[in-house]
Amino acid sequence: MIYVNEIDPYCAQWLQNLMDAGVLPAGHIDTRSIEDVTPNDLAGYTQHHFFAGLGGWIYALDLAGWPRDRPVWTGSCPCQPFSAAGKGAGFADERHLWPAWQHLIAQRKPATVFGEQVEGPAARRWLDIVCSDLEGLGYTFGAAVIPAASVGSPQLRHRTWFVADANNAGRQRPVRQGQSGAAWQGGATACGESLRSDRGHWPPGPGAVHLIPVRTDGVSNALGGCKAYGNAIVPQVAAEFVAAFMSIHDVQRELAAA
Repeated sequence: MIYVNEIDPYCAQWLQNLMDAGVLPAGHIDTRSIEDVTPNDLAGYTQHHFFAGLGGWIYALDLAGWPRDRPVWTGSCPCQPFSAAGKGAGFADERHLWPAWQHLIAQRKPATVFGEQVEGPAARRWLDIVCSDLEGLGYTFGAAVIPAASVGSPQLRHRTWFVADANNAGRQRPVRQGQSGAAWQGGATACGESLRSDRGHWPPGPGAVHLIPVRTDGVSNALGGCKAYGNAIVPQVAAEFVAAFMSIHDVQRELAAA
């Protein structure tokens, strides 16, 4: 059983609907704020998904072929504090919830953490902190800017995707945004170069999601309203990022064993 944290009641209900329909694996949906979640609350689960929204990360793992019994944490921290469309409050915004997630990561030490954030100057400063925090915990950190258009979506929707890996701590990471604010080279990163298009068809996936109308962001029309759509990730892009990490990780493991 998976652990899912989502404070929005509308999204939490849809997560339950998707679990009941067998589209997402069964799990416990915790509707508390992540700030109220303790490390002990997370014991006994193999996979943990925070800021889960409509379950895009969970679906993406299935698309990428990530085994459901393989431990992983995922999360897309609220983008509003760092989005150009937001109020610009940044780190002073009460929705800046990375410190709460970082605390749980530090206490539970998951093997792999995947995350996502908007792309832009303010978000790059946020990502610098995330990178420094995770490297300080012993993780190897990598990130890439990948648009939804890279998997055939008729929209750009640039997002920064990142991974923290505890199993290969110390090896060279694909990319890091430095304090200088230099432009991201997402298309030239190790993860970006590994993108494929075999999961970029619309509509996506098997099962119930395939049987109902699909928006251009890869999320079903039946999943929720505009607010839920706006906060959702594109699962097909996340799946490509996860698949690229799996491919690179397997190569590293084979080289280490040689």
